Amino acid sequence: MERITTLPKLPERPIEGHKGMFGRVLILGGQENMIGAPALAGTAALRTGAGLVQISVPRSVLTACLSITPELIGLGLGKGAKELLAAAADADALVIGPGMGGSIDARDRLMRLIRLPKPTVVDADGLNLLAREKRWPAKAFKAHAVLTPHPGEMKRLARLIGRTDVPSDDAGRIDVALAAANAFGQVVVLKSHRTVVTDGSRVYVNDTGDSSLSKAGTGDVLSGILGTLLAQQMDRFEAACAAVWIHGKAGEIVGSRLGRRSVLAMDVINALPETLRAFEQKT
Repeated sequence: MERITTLPKLPERPIEGHKGMFGRVLILGGQENMIGAPALAGTAALRTGAGLVQISVPRSVLTACLSITPELIGLGLGKGAKELLAAAADADALVIGPGMGGSIDARDRLMRLIRLPKPTVVDADGLNLLAREKRWPAKAFKAHAVLTPHPGEMKRLARLIGRTDVPSDDAGRIDVALAAANAFGQVVVLKSHRTVVTDGSRVYVNDTGDSSLSKAGTGDVLSGILGTLLAQQMDRFEAACAAVWIHGKAGEIVGSRLGRRSVLAMDVINALPETLRAFEQKT
C-alpha cells in the first residue's frame, strides 16, 4: 500500500476555451420525492467547471429539477432506454444514483449504464442497488468507476466481500476500503470524517471537512464535483482525492461563516469558487 499525501493539480483552463473543452456530465437520478439530489449534483458539477451538465430524471419532475438551476439540461425518463443510452454515449462522465430510488426501473437503468466503458461515479441509491445483488456484477461492470459510499452504504456493500462491519478508526476504514477496491476493481471513496480514497494500491486520507457537511444533499454535491473532474479526464484516483479535499474545504469555509449547524448543501456549492482558488494555490 502506497500512502499518498500530495494532491494533484486540476486540469488546465485555457483562456480561449469553450464549453466543449471542459467536459459533459450526465447525472441519472431523482424521483417524485427526491428532486433536489440530481439538481444539487448537477449544480455542483457546473460550479466545478463542467462545460455542460445533463440531468436525467423522471419526466414528472424534470421541470421542477430544472427550475432549481436553469443552466442544467434535462432528459425526461420514459419507459425505454434508447434516449438515456444515447445521452450516456455523448457524455464524458456519468453520475449514477442521487435520489434515484430502488425501483425495478432504477435497477435496469443502472445495469445498462455500468456496461458502458465510461468514467462513472456510483453513489447513493446506485450503491444500494448494487448491494442488493447476490454477487458483484463483475462481468457486466465495464464502467471505470468511483464508488462513494458513506459507512452505512459501505456496510451493505461489504456483504458482497464477506465483511459484516465498517470500523470507525483510520486503520480499519483503510482496510475495508482496500478490500472493496480490490474485490470490485474500482476506486472506492469511503466517506466520513477523514474520508479514505483508494484504488486498491494507493491510499489517501483526507484532512478537510467538518460537521458543516452533516446535512442531506452534501453527498450529492461531492458526486457532482467528482463527475466534473472525471469528465475533464483526470485519473480516477487523483480526481477522487481532489474532489474530497475540495468538498471538505468548501464545507469548512461556509461553516466558518454561517456556523456549522446552519450549512445547507447549496451553501457548499456557493463556496466552490473560493475553494477551487484555494486548491489551485495549494497545488
